[in-house]
Amino acid sequence: YAYGAIGEWMYQVVAGLAMDPADPGYRHVLIQPQPGGGLTSAEARLETLLGVAGSAWRRVGQRLHVTATVPPNARGTVRLPGAVLASVTEGGRAIATAPGVRQARQQGGVVVVEVGSGRYELSYEVN
Repeated sequence: YAYGAIGEWMYQVVAGLAMDPADPGYRHVLIQPQPGGGLTSAEARLETLLGVAGSAWRRVGQRLHVTATVPPNARGTVRLPGAVLASVTEGGRAIATAPGVRQARQQGGVVVVEVGSGRYELSYEVN
């Protein structure tokens, strides 16, 4: 049990890859990394029935780079801690104009990005 609990914590908290309990089977992927504790990067991938779901992040100076992978026929919610909406980019372009991004909004100190299936390279300056 202990190894499974540690593994689950590393996937869901450190890397930030989780399934929405209201929509099982990874049809709605939650990507919500929680960097800190001296770690500078983390990555998790999971082969689901729909395809690969993944979350990866790395911190370079004051910049956080987050890679979100949402399998085909699924959707994702990406939560970016310490982000300001105006500074978030996807693939080098403003988040509001990025293909596949359905919605992006500021929610307190977190930016919440709703995406369709695909791979997203998000980057921002950490506050």
